[in-house]
Formats: sequence, C-alpha cells, structure tokens
Amino acid sequence: MSTQAERIQMQWLGKSGHVSDGLGVTWGIPWAEGELQRSESLTLVGSTGEDVPVQSWPTAYWPDGSVKWSAHAASIKGDRSDTYYISKGASAAPASAVTVTETEETIVVDTGTMICRLNREGQSIIRSIYRDGSLVCSDGKLQCIREERHVTNGSKTLKEHTFTSRVSKVIVEQQGPVRAVVKIEGNHKLNNGVREWMPFTLRLYFYAGQYAIKAIHTFAYDGNPHMDFVKGIGMTFKVPMQGPLYNRHVRFTGDSGLFSESPKHLMTIRTTGKYEEIFRRQTAGENVSFDPIEDERFIGLIEESAVWDSFKLVQGTADSYTITKRTQEGCAWIRAAFGQRSLGTVYAGGENGGLGVGVRNFWKKYPSSLELHHTSKDEAEMTVWFWSPDAEPMDLRHYDTTTHLQSSYEGFDEMRSTPFGVANTSELAIWCFDKTPSHETLHAAALECQSPSLLVCEPEYYHKAKAFGVWSLPNRSTAVHTKIEDQLDAAIEFYKEEIEQRRWYGFWDFGDVMHGYDPTRHTWRYDIGGCAWQNTELVPNMWLWYMFLRSGREDIFRLAEAMTRHTSEVDLYHFGEYSGLGSRHNVIHWGCGCKEARIGMAGLHRFFYYLTADERIGDIMDEVTDSDYTTAHLDPMRYYFPKDEYPTHARVGPDWAAFSSNWMTRWERHEDTTYRDKLLVGIESLKNMPNRMKNLAVHGYDPKTGKLYDMGNNAGGHLAICMGGPQVWMELVLMLKDAEWESMLVEIGAFYNLPREEKRAKLVGSLGNGGYAWPMFSTGIAAYASVHNKDEALAELAWSILLKDEVGQVNLTDITKPVETLEYIRPIKEIPWIATNTISQWSLNAIVCMELISSSLEKAAAAAAAVHQ
Repeated sequence: MSTQAERIQMQWLGKSGHVSDGLGVTWGIPWAEGELQRSESLTLVGSTGEDVPVQSWPTAYWPDGSVKWSAHAASIKGDRSDTYYISKGASAAPASAVTVTETEETIVVDTGTMICRLNREGQSIIRSIYRDGSLVCSDGKLQCIREERHVTNGSKTLKEHTFTSRVSKVIVEQQGPVRAVVKIEGNHKLNNGVREWMPFTLRLYFYAGQYAIKAIHTFAYDGNPHMDFVKGIGMTFKVPMQGPLYNRHVRFTGDSGLFSESPKHLMTIRTTGKYEEIFRRQTAGENVSFDPIEDERFIGLIEESAVWDSFKLVQGTADSYTITKRTQEGCAWIRAAFGQRSLGTVYAGGENGGLGVGVRNFWKKYPSSLELHHTSKDEAEMTVWFWSPDAEPMDLRHYDTTTHLQSSYEGFDEMRSTPFGVANTSELAIWCFDKTPSHETLHAAALECQSPSLLVCEPEYYHKAKAFGVWSLPNRSTAVHTKIEDQLDAAIEFYKEEIEQRRWYGFWDFGDVMHGYDPTRHTWRYDIGGCAWQNTELVPNMWLWYMFLRSGREDIFRLAEAMTRHTSEVDLYHFGEYSGLGSRHNVIHWGCGCKEARIGMAGLHRFFYYLTADERIGDIMDEVTDSDYTTAHLDPMRYYFPKDEYPTHARVGPDWAAFSSNWMTRWERHEDTTYRDKLLVGIESLKNMPNRMKNLAVHGYDPKTGKLYDMGNNAGGHLAICMGGPQVWMELVLMLKDAEWESMLVEIGAFYNLPREEKRAKLVGSLGNGGYAWPMFSTGIAAYASVHNKDEALAELAWSILLKDEVGQVNLTDITKPVETLEYIRPIKEIPWIATNTISQWSLNAIVCMELISSSLEKAAAAAAAVHQ
C-alpha cells in the first residue's frame, strides 16, 4: 500500500464540534487503481486515535478488479472528532450492532436503542417503533390526495379522493453491523376503491445505537395532468400520548427557534406566582404536577380552559409560513404565529417521550406543511406533507396548447409535454425521543436534518486519486492565475445570490437554475420555451461538482446536491414512452419536445452517488443504462434524418457520449462486462470511420449491438464537447488504457479550432460553412491535445479563447449592478448579458485548462493584453 493510501484524512463538510445525541453518517472515498483490493478491510479512527466502528463496501471497481470507490458508514455518539482517518485494518465492532430479523409478515430492525417493525404488505409501512420498551409511534404510512376536475357546461366540479400506500415489495439492502437499509416499494391505493397509482419508493436507514431514522421518499407521477391533480402527498404516523393533557407537548421549529405549546397549556387569567413558574417549566417541556388540595382552584381553572386538539404549520411560499390551531373539528382554525422560513420539524409526545419528524428543504420545496390532530386523545395523528393540501393542487399541465419552435427555441413542433414518468424525492429524519426534547436538542436535530453531516476527503486527496478524471486544484501563483480563480469563485457567488434573489425554490423547481436572461424586463426568460429552466443544458451539474472537489466548500456541495436531486428526478423520465430520457430546457421542466439521453445521463449524477453512496441515485443510474433503446422509437435526429436503414441515429455527442457515460458507470459499479463490451463496440466503430471522431458527426446507430455507422456527415457538432462528453471520455482513458482511444480525443482538441480550409483538407468528405461553433467550449479538450502533442501554440490558443470570451474579459463581481428602482418590482442586481450556458462552460473549461496548461497562461495573457493595446 502506498503512502497516499496508508492513512486518508477526512473532515466534516462545513462543520465541526459537538453532537450531543449522536448521528449516523455515510460517505464515499476514491482510490487510485490497485490501491485497495476488495478483500482488504478498513479501519476508522478519530483524531485522538480512538477506534470508531465502520461498515465498508465497494461502490465501483477499476478494470483490474481493485476498488475505485468505497462507501463507509459510522455511528458516532457524543463528542465527535473534527477529523477522522481511514486505513487498512480490521474495523472495531460496534458496542451494540444493528440487527435485522425477517419473518413472513415483518422485518424487524433493532439498533440497540430502538426497535422498528416494518410490514411486508398492506397499507401501513411502519407497524411500530419502540424505544426502551415504550411505544413511540405506529401505523406509519403514505397519504395522497387526488383532486378530480370536471367541467360541464362551463361549470367546474371538484372532487377529492384519498389514497394510502399499498406495500408491494420490501427488500433488506444492508443489515449491519453499523448500518441497515430497508427499501419499500408500492403504490397509492384509493381508500375503499380499486385504483392504484403514484408508485413510490421509501428507503429507511438505521444506525447502530441511534434513535433516529433517515428516510428517502420518492414518488413518480403516472396520471393524466388534465384530470389527476395532486392535492397533497405526505406521510402520517400515529403517536401515543401519555399523561394528563398539560404534560403533552407540541413543537414546531420556526426560523430560529421553536413554537412550544400543549393541548392544555397553563396560561389562564390567574396564572401568576408559582403557577407562572410551573407554566414556564411546562413550556420548556418538563412534566409538571399539582397537589389536589393545595392547587384545587387552579386545577379547576385548567379543567375549564380550552383543549387544543389540532395544530398546523403551513409553509405556503419560500418566505412565509403560518401556524394555526383549533379545539375540534367544526371550529375555527386560529392563527397562533407566523414566520418566514421554518426549519421543518414537528414533535408530539407525552410523559414518556414522543416522535419528532423533520422534512429536509422544507421551505425550499414549498408548499409544505406539518399537521397534528387528536393530541388530546390517546393517540395523536402526525402528518408531514411534502405537498401541502392547504395549497392549490399541483398543476402539471403544459403552459400552452401548442409549441413555439421559431419564437422560443422549443426544439420540435411536436407536443410532447407530459409529466407521466417524472418523479420527486424528499428526505426525512425521524427521531424517537424517550422524553420531551429540550429546545436546544430539537433545534440541533432540525439543523442536522436540513444540512446532514457528511465526511469528505481533502481536495488534494480527491485530485491525487484522479476522482472523476481531469480537473485542477486552485492555483493563485500569479496575478493572472488569481484572476481566473477569482472569476470561478465569483460565478459561484453570483448563482448563490441569484437563487435567493429570484426565489428559485418550490417543490418542482428547487435545485434548478434558469437558462437565459432578459435585460429589458430585468428577469430571466422564464416564459420563453428554450430559455427558461436549464434542465442540465451544458452540464452545470458538472461545473458545480468540480468546483466542490477543488475547494471542499459546503455551500457549493449543497448547490450541486440540490441540482443533482432535481435533475435526476424531475427532468428525467423513469418509466413510460420516454423512459431513460430527459426533457430539454423549457418553461415547464418536462415541456420540451426534445427528449434526450444527455439530460439524465449517469455522468451527471455519479458525483453525488460516489461521494454519499445515495442508493436512490444508484437506482436512477441503473434506470438509464439502456436509454439508447428508447431512441429507437424517438430518434433524436428525426427532424433532420428521416427513417433509413438504421434503427436510429446518434450524434457522437451528446447522444453516444451520454450512452457511454451510462455504460461506463454500469461497468464500474457492477463489473457488468456486457456494457463494457457495448462501449468497446462503439469505440471500434469510431476507430474504423474515415474521420474517426474529429468530424463530431451524426451516425446511424443500432441499440441492440452498440454499433455506430458512418453516414459521411461532417457536422462539427459543438454539442459533442459541451454536454459533458470530454469529461466522461477523459476519465474513460484512465479505465481503458487504449492509446488509440486517447489519440482520438487528442485529435478532436487539435482539430476543432483549425482554419476551415485546413479542416476541409484533413477531412474525408465535404465540410460546409457551419459546425465547429463556440470555440470556448473546446478549450478544455484543446488543452488535453496540447499536452499530449506538446503543442505550446495550441495551449496559448486555448487560453486566448477563454480570455477573449466575455466572461474572461470582465470581473463578474464588479459588473453585477443594481437595477433602477422603478424598473423591477423590488431591488435586485443583475448582469444584463448573463447566460448559464456561458458561465457553466467557461468555468468547466477553465478548471481543465488550469490543470493541464496553467504554465501557458501568463504568456497567453500577455499576448492578449498586447493585442488590446
């Protein structure tokens, strides 16, 4: 084992310090080829040398069979180290391992602190959870409310139907000793009816010794958007409420503190003196008691006071929530409090503790809500709504009845806007408390839910391990290098601020950004088809992930994480006619008629998967493995090439580039040589073509064999190099070790910016006046070519193109200016010419150039300055 791998240091993503009640954490580590064999064990220690039990498993392999990425799970109690170290060796055993017991009816998970029983079938998913022998909750199930609409003679009729989860499949994916994972699948079934719809997946995560459960919930839409309006979707639990009403407690987390009440609070017109102190103790969550003789009068007042049976927090927008409560059904809801951005956690319980549930990104994915009913009864009902029934129902229809190809760049005249097959994922934290948690404890838990702890390696380690191919560490060695780094940082800051300034939040929108800007209206082109939501166009996902890898910054990680979660679910079809394909940029995320493999390719999502071992993303990457088959009935080139002798067509990029990223990922994750071989068939096809890859062409394609067929088409398609193809292909070089494959990439980089007449001389076949557009997109692969060909002139050309680009000539921070007060609805700042395509690609190419040709930057900058003089 080399020095690099002897002891790998990790630290908390953006955090350090004390976690009083412990946590479970899962993370990933990359390995250089040959560094770690699958048979070798790993051990984890804290900064003071204490052993920490760790569960480890491989998530990807190198072609030689060694581990490329590993995943690790640890359960940490009490004080935690700021840093941890992993190395070869036997792991310590947990003091109390998590165990999984399977029976015909249930799956029982015992963490040593709590016991959770899960049903294998039926409506109820969680049969019960006990902590230290006391029942904390039961009958945990999913709920969906469908609003049916009919219009007859101009009159609209609304009817609501409630659906409840029906479990169809339960799989134990991991069973300890540190981490257990159970995957539940099913549909929502109409109560007292037959219809089933809205398939769901729910994963529950358990850690040894912990009383918290992490849950990841996904549903997919399979309805008719003109009839099936989703009014609400969420998860409900029954919570036993022990003790007198005044020893039962209700909590909601607000912006910065808690809403703390009881079904029977102790405030009356005579709550003075010692009773005021008792009231303070009650509000703090303590159990209180009264002397039946001494406190007889006060007890009478309490018995006569109102009983508040139901409580509700509704986050209606990204900037507003309201807390209301009522005494009983049929009575008014009264407003108790209001705020801006709730931390999204609810608690209900009695003298022996209770249940807390937190919804991650609660206000960012509005409209959401938290509800409690029957808190005065023996059993309360808690519901966390991912989409609140207090809001208008989801409207998943298209924004128009026709497409706008010429005016709005919507791709095709075909109307293919449909949400059928798209999905949405929400994350939950479930806590089983043995007593009413203190304000500090619940607030800390809510913060952990919103920003889950994660161990990450140092950027230098990711870089040395060549995780995700070719990228650079920050370089501020000279003034001009610093200028590039400052611009990369400024681009991140601009989008962070723009997400907040434009309120790019909401259940179906959070995680995405917009595409093109309208300086006249001082807004993004939200209503212009091909210029609205970005939907992975020009791979901003990759830009954000590489910026995280080179910096280790939590804020960038959260941007990339949110974009990954959104684009992998909402922008991608998980089943149906377009399965495995995604929708190109549009006003509505699924609105564009261009359904393409590049939008959902595994190359965009594998960053998040390998860094966190997120199983849901793993599912999605498996889903898209065979997306090329879908193109057989939806040819991406159907507008340009009618049906011919080929089953379908594929541009070498982004189509075949997307396929190759899917197959590479399938091969490294599952060692599935079928897809390695399919990838090699495609590469061999390209090798045998007269122009190999440098013509960036459209080819005939057969999904069954993976063969590409030369059509004599010299397209010079810039989409081949700006949709993540070079990033995938350069990493593939490390895996294939095929000199000819590498030379084909070099050839693209060396050829792209040649004068047109020289291109014509070197190409077999004709070359028109189009193609090879946007030279800036080519600078990364040009840098790659310059290194391999030892071509300093090409290196300087790549830098000159980046420096001459509009992004390269300005300081993004300095040119972000306030808009005149009366020209927009509220004070904002803008860059009038901003475009996410440009920022994303300039940044991504600069990151590659800083790695490969940083030594040429000063000379190129001096030459550019001389030209300006």
